Amino acid sequence: MACSAPNRLTQPARMRYVAAYLLAVLGGNASPSSKDIKKILDSVGIEADDERLNKVISELKGKNVDDVITAGNAKLASVPAGGVATAAATVGAAPAAAAVAEEKKEEKKEESEESDDDMGFGLFD
Repeated sequence: MACSAPNRLTQPARMRYVAAYLLAVLGGNASPSSKDIKKILDSVGIEADDERLNKVISELKGKNVDDVITAGNAKLASVPAGGVATAAATVGAAPAAAAVAEEKKEEKKEESEESDDDMGFGLFD
């Protein structure tokens, strides 16, 4: 699946502002201003884009961050991630993996028996 360059570049950039906002909230500031977020971003050498910064602040203004995270987790829980199919495949693969491991043990035994035949001396030693 092809991904356009602007999408790849903007996603991490947007997350910077959300992360800085969350850091401010974790630091005890229940409603961080753009100045607060800019200070956090400046501390790690990131120049803030006012448009993106204001977008994050406007989306989160007046909302409890814990409630936003809980709502996001509920939305993510409804997204199929292949966990059930993966778990079923893993359970079904366990006996096959055990058989492969047993075969490898037998091969190693055979190899070690063959290496005993030369009594520690190789053909070109």
